[in-house]
Amino acid sequence: MQRPVAVITGASRGIGAAIARALGSTHRVELLGRDADALGSVAAELPDAGVHAGDIAEPETAAELAARFPRVDVLVHSAGVAEILPLAQTSYASWERTMRVNVLAVAEFTRLLLPALRENHADVVLINSGQGRNASPDWGAYAASKFALRAYADVLRAEEPALRVTTVYPGRTATEMQRGVRAAEGQDFEPEQYLRPESVADAVRTAVTAGTDAAIPEIVIRPNR
Repeated sequence: MQRPVAVITGASRGIGAAIARALGSTHRVELLGRDADALGSVAAELPDAGVHAGDIAEPETAAELAARFPRVDVLVHSAGVAEILPLAQTSYASWERTMRVNVLAVAEFTRLLLPALRENHADVVLINSGQGRNASPDWGAYAASKFALRAYADVLRAEEPALRVTTVYPGRTATEMQRGVRAAEGQDFEPEQYLRPESVADAVRTAVTAGTDAAIPEIVIRPNR
């Protein structure tokens, strides 16, 4: 019997890699990201995984990768970038890069996969952020992109009733991205104070394995510190 197929972006590290491991025992996981070697390392841990290196923020690459997946039962958007700067120092290029990766790539890749998603009544999971609910100083571009991602998920849920759409709002999580964030904030990286990527992945697994009578539109998860 064919396993259900989970397509995961940003799967080379952090939350994306943890989600791949969490779903790997029950799904065929298709790992997307820009670093082929890192994706290969994650895939080597899993019983049934494919590696697809490329940047889905590039429309031509997104189209080429989407064509590889005639069946999709779960789509998880975990890729993202964060640049922490005051608005006065946030350049047009920074705004453009943030929106392109965090919003436009999600919208276009999902659009390309919609026929397969609809056919399989798929789950679509969008990894958002606490900044997608409450914006903080110095997080302007990132927070704006995550508010936009929240709106995108809400509209997708309303327009595509065949899909279950879940937005996950993690708090600070012990990833390399968070290490960079803390450096930009001039603060120490304290992983023991943050969520583990595996805890976020467990929440995602709960959403996608819920019975067909249930939908989980939003999950808010915070460090228990």
